[in-house]
Amino acid sequence: MELILMILSAIVVFVIILLIFPSDGKDLTNRLSVLEEGNDGITGIDKQVIRAEELNKPFVDRVIRPIIDKLSGKNKDKPKRKATEELKKMLAQAGFPGGLTSAEFLVVQNLIRLLVPIVFTILTILIFPKMLVAGMAAGIGLGFLAPRIFLQRKVKTRLHKIQRQLPDVLDLLTVAVEAGLGFDAACDKVVEKMTGPIPEEFSLTLRHMRMGQSRRDAFKGMADRVDQADLNSFVSAIIQADQLGVSIGQVLRIQSDQLRERRRQRAEEEAAKAPVKMMIPLVFFIFPNVGIVIGVPALFQMLEALSDTTLK
Repeated sequence: MELILMILSAIVVFVIILLIFPSDGKDLTNRLSVLEEGNDGITGIDKQVIRAEELNKPFVDRVIRPIIDKLSGKNKDKPKRKATEELKKMLAQAGFPGGLTSAEFLVVQNLIRLLVPIVFTILTILIFPKMLVAGMAAGIGLGFLAPRIFLQRKVKTRLHKIQRQLPDVLDLLTVAVEAGLGFDAACDKVVEKMTGPIPEEFSLTLRHMRMGQSRRDAFKGMADRVDQADLNSFVSAIIQADQLGVSIGQVLRIQSDQLRERRRQRAEEEAAKAPVKMMIPLVFFIFPNVGIVIGVPALFQMLEALSDTTLK
């Protein structure tokens, strides 16, 4: 039974791949037709040799690699430019998890969307055969939602870490600049002494500057890449100080004080929201249990008293 299911699953995978990524006139046929269309420098014997070489190529080169090229968007079926730019921005904000580029992430996403429903279907058939439709629906939903949910959570977590770490980074920058180091050397100290998303972004920004990019463009690129409010404010202040000739140390100290004040205000705001958030578990989970604990014994006592009065 399991062998039959495995064979059927393999057939289903192959059919789905063909349906989702149909061949545009068959790549092999297209390549051979190009050889036959008026290539004056190629003789008939050469065409036959090239045709035989094309037909004798491994299965991976003739079938698997064209499918991967389609999945990665190298051919005509490229994703829309707006969606691609949005995906690139999200990957940059998430710190490029796994070192994946946008094309590679799309390949992984399509594979997950293909494999997860199949796995859920097979498990449902083996464990809960009567819930086949529910298992298939759950697999399709999870396969389509899981990659984006994962990426969004990575973005949210990394931006939160940047928000929490930025005041400490500014303190180190302030101390280093006031001790006599230049701003670039102070950024090097941040990369050397600290770990986290901001030192990673500083390291990339410093590499851009060493490759010839100006400080203004490099830090503006970092702000566009991360797109976090506090970091954008810091970069704007640094760019203005660089253009106007203001003391970097003074600007850093002011920015550090402002960010710590914002962090204190956010903490007070979250503390003010806590009572409202606690109302939901109190009303739906705690109060009913308290009512049961207090009310049920009293109810039993009332029933006993009523039964005694009726017997008398």
